[in-house]
Amino acid sequence: MHSSLIRFAFFFHSAVAFVPVNVFTRPRINSLSMTIKPEETAIVLIEYQNEFTTEGGKLHDAVKPVMEATGMLQNSKTFMDAARAKGCKIVHCPIQFDNGHPEISKNPYGILAGVKEGLAFSNDEWGSNICDEMKPSEGDIIVKGKSGLCGFKSTNLDFLLRQNEIKNVVLGGFLTNCCVESTMRTAYENGYKVFTLTDCCAATSMEAQQATITHNFGMFSVPSLSTELIDEIA
Repeated sequence: MHSSLIRFAFFFHSAVAFVPVNVFTRPRINSLSMTIKPEETAIVLIEYQNEFTTEGGKLHDAVKPVMEATGMLQNSKTFMDAARAKGCKIVHCPIQFDNGHPEISKNPYGILAGVKEGLAFSNDEWGSNICDEMKPSEGDIIVKGKSGLCGFKSTNLDFLLRQNEIKNVVLGGFLTNCCVESTMRTAYENGYKVFTLTDCCAATSMEAQQATITHNFGMFSVPSLSTELIDEIA
């Protein structure tokens, strides 16, 4: 493995402490006490791409322990299919870069430095493809332009939501404490009603997963279990 990929893997991966699943999947708000109209609701699925979701992906080993502990990929597919059947708008939000990652600074730091050094999410490569389990269906929307962390910042996501008269945004994906949280915060400040699926996201460690859900999700969204939220959509 090249030295850049070694640094890349080290950057993303941290030790995993096994915490009981219900500690970090149980939403802080257990009773939603609301009815959510499907025609006003978008399910925004963040970076369900092979780099994260699938064996052989450059980031898969980093998120695999949390994915397996929570069952987030199967939970996400089950929720996506059920929400689509109820009439919600399904919005896929992948991150992608041109060859060489020219979108990122020549002297990057933080998480984007790891992405560039590892050549992750390169356009037209298997790793950047949305995984088979979460493949878009007819009528779904794919967000364009995501080359940073927040799903809104460099993309057409807000335009797509407003064009489709969306009021409620439901979030799931990768990473819990990075792109999911960044998108959650902006959606909240943009005036959407935000729900974040605690059993449909994954971080690179159980500590990060637990801390983000426990301390941050409830500040900017309604933390929700997918199995409970789907019943509120009617």
